[in-house]
Amino acid sequence: MKFRKPLILKELLVENYAAEGKSLAKIDGKVVFIENTVPGDIVDVQIFKNKKDWSEGFPLRFHKLSEQRIEPFCPHFTVCGGCQWQMLPYEKQLVYKQQQVSDVLQRIGKVQLPVINNIIGADEDKYYRNKLEYTFSSKQFIPEQQFRQMIDEGSDIKSFSQKNVAGFFAKGLFDKVVEIKTCFLQAEPTNEIRNAIADFARKNNFAFYDFRQHTGWLRNMLVRITTTGEIMINIVLTKHDEEKMKLLFDFIVSSFPQITTLLYTINNKRNDSIFDLVPQIIKGKGYIIERLENFSFKISPKSFFQTNTKQAEKLYKVSREFAELTNNETVYDLYCGTGSIGIFVSNRAKKIIGVEMINEAIEDAKENAAINNVSNASFYRGDVADICTNDFFVENGKPDVIMVDPPRAGLHAKLVQKLLEIQSPVIVYVSCNPATQARDISILNEKYSVEKIQPVDMFPHTHHIENVIQLKLKTA
Repeated sequence: MKFRKPLILKELLVENYAAEGKSLAKIDGKVVFIENTVPGDIVDVQIFKNKKDWSEGFPLRFHKLSEQRIEPFCPHFTVCGGCQWQMLPYEKQLVYKQQQVSDVLQRIGKVQLPVINNIIGADEDKYYRNKLEYTFSSKQFIPEQQFRQMIDEGSDIKSFSQKNVAGFFAKGLFDKVVEIKTCFLQAEPTNEIRNAIADFARKNNFAFYDFRQHTGWLRNMLVRITTTGEIMINIVLTKHDEEKMKLLFDFIVSSFPQITTLLYTINNKRNDSIFDLVPQIIKGKGYIIERLENFSFKISPKSFFQTNTKQAEKLYKVSREFAELTNNETVYDLYCGTGSIGIFVSNRAKKIIGVEMINEAIEDAKENAAINNVSNASFYRGDVADICTNDFFVENGKPDVIMVDPPRAGLHAKLVQKLLEIQSPVIVYVSCNPATQARDISILNEKYSVEKIQPVDMFPHTHHIENVIQLKLKTA
């Protein structure tokens, strides 16, 4: 069998940032998208996807490094697949994120746009996440450089790779985990807890999970840390083992008394989702409380809550401003999660109607409303695309403002058509994916104009970006 010789493009100048963490170069009028590069780099690129008008590849050799580059602060950079942009100054990251929003809205949306507001950056670019999920695995990932060195030294690679480790999945792999000693995404005691549990488990011969064979006992760990000082830990195991569980939980409780809520969940499925499972309480009340402005929010192990609390407050302030409330409006909060946006704007609205598919989130939303003495909010469980019928709007009142915060896939096509039918005077569209947001506003453009645009950076050192758009019903 003959193998096609790989296409390698020599000494390309990386000219600009593209999107989704990639940069671009041009050769003979053709665009080449390149991962793991920075504008100003000069690289040899191996192409793995070659189309008529564009190609995509990865850097094979760096001839010159961009002057924009800085030294990454994390030793796991490029390996764990997390913070893709640590080699860029944070100020430059914000420039490229602003550019990403502008590019996709123009290229995909193809609608008339106002001037885009300057992106709202984070005051803290480290230790900003309130939630992290770690994985316990019996298969350790070996970075390529270390792998080659071990071969040269004649080391036992198999034994080294079959080491019980705790950390994050290696980029692009589902069965090998990068052992993390220090992660800069979440404040302590997150690293202390993870490392201590991993060491204790190894000393007691607890079997770490094998994601390919689906064997082992210790599987995942969720850590939530709030600005109120509360800490939640949810340990995910594959089966009940009373003796091991007592050993493990006694160790955690005695070693880390600052943990306010400790839970465990039994998951023997082939996927990591726990939304159909029931966490069990070992210590505490089973949830923690986070605050945004003067509002308190209950967060359970399965709750969705913005993972950057301080930036979430900024995001919600923008959303509230774009809603232009005067205390007389009926506001629909679609994809409402635990009710955070609706409750955040409730003291400036007449009525809040929240809709969310996950039952636990709706129960949390109702409790959050009660905690904050919000009496003008009602929450309904169901798929937004199915529940928002004509009868539903007749029953709950015609919306003056609709606020949507959908998943990365954007709005369901049926909901977009329903929004066009309802003709709410104002739509505030919060998005974690400006590309699908651009697609949706292109359709909504039939009856709505884009009036305001505000990018917000929720995840420093990544290529992810949140964007808020205000749409207003066009006048005849």
